[in-house]
Amino acid sequence: MAIPKHIEQNSILYLDGVTVSFDGFKALNNLSLILKPGEMRAIIGPNGAGKTTMMDVMTGKVKPQEGRVIFRDNIDLTQHDEAAIANMGIGRKFQKPTVIESLTVFENLELALKGNRRIWDALFHRLDRTQKKRIVEILDTIGLRDRQQELAGALSHGQKQWLEIGMLMIQGPEVLLIDEPAAGMTDAETMQTAELFKAIAKHHSLVVVEHDMEFVKALDCPVTVLHEGSVLAQGTLDQVQNNQQVIEVYLGR
Repeated sequence: MAIPKHIEQNSILYLDGVTVSFDGFKALNNLSLILKPGEMRAIIGPNGAGKTTMMDVMTGKVKPQEGRVIFRDNIDLTQHDEAAIANMGIGRKFQKPTVIESLTVFENLELALKGNRRIWDALFHRLDRTQKKRIVEILDTIGLRDRQQELAGALSHGQKQWLEIGMLMIQGPEVLLIDEPAAGMTDAETMQTAELFKAIAKHHSLVVVEHDMEFVKALDCPVTVLHEGSVLAQGTLDQVQNNQQVIEVYLGR
C-alpha cells in the first residue's frame, strides 16, 4: 500500500503499523507515528511502553515483524542495517554519555567529525579551515567553547551529555534520537538542555524519550504517550496530562 501523498510530503520519519514481538510479547503493537521536518517530539510512557524498542526500530537495531519505517523520500529503513541508516542521517544518543574522557572536548568533536578514521589517524590528521569552523560552531551551540581544551573527564555529567550531543550533531544527521537526556542532571543543567534542544530543533528533527515532566514541559513541544507498544495519546503536555486514559495508565499511577 502506498503512503498517502500528504504524509509522504510532510514527514521526515514515518512509522506505519510497526509491530515487534519478543517470544510472543508485543513490544510494539501496530505503532504509527509521524515526525515532520524540523519538529521536536517528546515521547513519554511507563516502563515497558515500547519507547526503547521504537528507537531500536528507527535505527535498524531491531527489525519489525510487520510495518514500515519510512525516511525522507520513501526509504523504508526496515530494509537497511544500522550503519547504513546512520549514514543516511539518523543519529542516536543513548542515556549514558560515551565521550572519551582522556581526550579534550575539542578532540572528542574532532574524532566525531572524522568518524571514518582510526582514533590516532584522526587526531594526527590536520583539520582544514572548514572543519575547524564547524567544530567551533558546535562548541558555541553546546556552550563548551570556553572548555574546549579541557579533558572531557573534567566536565560535569550534564556537560558530558552536551558534548556527546555535539559529537552527534557534527556528523550532520537530519534526525536525532535522544534517550533520557535529563537523567542525572542538576535542575540548572536540565533547563539549559531544554534551551539547547530548542536551538538544535531549528535545523534538525528531534525525538526525545524522557521521564522528567519538568524537562518535557520546558521543551514546549508535541508529546506522544506510548502504552503497551501503541500510541495512547498525543498533543501538548497539558493535553496529555489531562487525558483520562493517560492519567489511569501512567501519570496517575
